[in-house]
Amino acid sequence: METLTKSEVNYRKDELKQRIAEGEVFIHPTDTIYGLGCNALDEKAVKAIRDLKDRHNTPFSVWAPSKDWIRANCELGEEGEEWLDKLPGPYTLILKLKNKKAIAPNVYPGNGSIGVRLPNHWFNFVVEEIGLPIVTTSANRVGQQFMTSVENIDPEVQKGVRFIVYEGEKKGRPSQIIDLAHGKTSVKER
Repeated sequence: METLTKSEVNYRKDELKQRIAEGEVFIHPTDTIYGLGCNALDEKAVKAIRDLKDRHNTPFSVWAPSKDWIRANCELGEEGEEWLDKLPGPYTLILKLKNKKAIAPNVYPGNGSIGVRLPNHWFNFVVEEIGLPIVTTSANRVGQQFMTSVENIDPEVQKGVRFIVYEGEKKGRPSQIIDLAHGKTSVKER
């Protein structure tokens, strides 16, 4: 597994954008914790993350490339627009998916909705420039503690990723879930 700093990402961003678009699985920082990521349109890459996490049916969230992408692919309504105004930030918005081709079917299987994030983090520029949603899910196996530094990365997860964008220990918590897809808004801590 290759470890990259912010300056290395800036220097090699075209190469990394291509690698992500082609389906490489990687670990990325966010405004909360470290996440496992891949091109959310690549069904094979999404399956690889499912296998790494041992999480085969539970939905994943995506890091949207922009608010425009969210508007184009998700149903928002007035309340959704209000929450969208709070982005970027430490929230995962659960929204009804109106464009089923916006993500691979195994990202959010079965229920017609999707979790979207737009973290308040410098890595946004990479996702925005790729122009594709990327899976973003905590970098840990089911039932294990989420990754906060390279010292506590699960060895099985580490074997399955090609690179990590590392910026030191994270002291955050997973994002807050705002469910706007199921009739009434619910706010949940993870």
